Amino acid sequence: MTPLPPVITLEEHYAAPNLLALRPLDEFSYVLPKLIDLDEERITDMDAGAVTLQVLSHVATAVPSPDLARSTNDELYAAIQKHPKRFAAFAILPMADPSDAAAELSRATKDLHFVGALIDNHLDGRFYDDVFFWPVFERAQELDVPIYIHPTFPAENTKQQYQGNYPESTAYMLGIAGWGWHADTGLHILRLFASGLFDKFPRLKIIIGHMGELLPFQLDRIVPISERWGNQRGLRQVWRENIWVTTSGMFSLAPLACLLKMSPVKHVLFSIDYPFSKNETGKQFLEEIRKSGLVSEDDFEGIAYKNAEQLLKVKAAQ
Repeated sequence: MTPLPPVITLEEHYAAPNLLALRPLDEFSYVLPKLIDLDEERITDMDAGAVTLQVLSHVATAVPSPDLARSTNDELYAAIQKHPKRFAAFAILPMADPSDAAAELSRATKDLHFVGALIDNHLDGRFYDDVFFWPVFERAQELDVPIYIHPTFPAENTKQQYQGNYPESTAYMLGIAGWGWHADTGLHILRLFASGLFDKFPRLKIIIGHMGELLPFQLDRIVPISERWGNQRGLRQVWRENIWVTTSGMFSLAPLACLLKMSPVKHVLFSIDYPFSKNETGKQFLEEIRKSGLVSEDDFEGIAYKNAEQLLKVKAAQ
């Protein structure tokens, strides 16, 4: 069997002890030890899945103050120094204070050499098409670093739409991985487009996960409708130029085939969603992609690591 090339993964989570005091993450107790570990156990799991470089991001849902965001990023930077060839990082940002968030994005990327930021899909129900948040996107364009928009739990005022003639536990799952996480994040991208964000910041780089958060399947239907919205740059252009997509948490060829039909292959990035998914599962999926014939060997290497190297300005150890 041909050895796998280097592998970079982008949606890989950890939990900062100081933020656990704000939100204990009880629902993630089954993986909490792995979330906390940034040392040998994580490296062992990476080796088992042939992961060369893991881009770390906080498991999210705790919105830090500016001071807490800075200290959290500093602590992550210190942890990375123990394994600098194996870890990189997305910054956590105090999105409730956009000017401070923009400043922290600058500090984290310039001083700590983080590769961008990962932010929750909304802030207590407020989406980022609100111009209140745009200083963060303006700064990301200036710095030429991507913003990863990651699903988060439904806001209090939207939970009801997932409730019905079934148990509360079913409603909970419909609001998260069963549907809501992905539909809400896909809607968020459309809101950002409709608001004119990508006309204002045409070089902005946005990453989304989970094979495109349902959008690749729907894109051909949405594009002609969106032509009535008055944007200077069309939705298909924005999708192809401003949006990068990871495979995080999905290990099936059918959605990947759809994604590859709708996106430039150079904008497709491999990811696992560790520790919620196993690195070994990701390795098996990479081998399946290679055997499938969906992409050439050059494009396969792009998905595995080269596209991430170009986007994030990192280098996977060979």
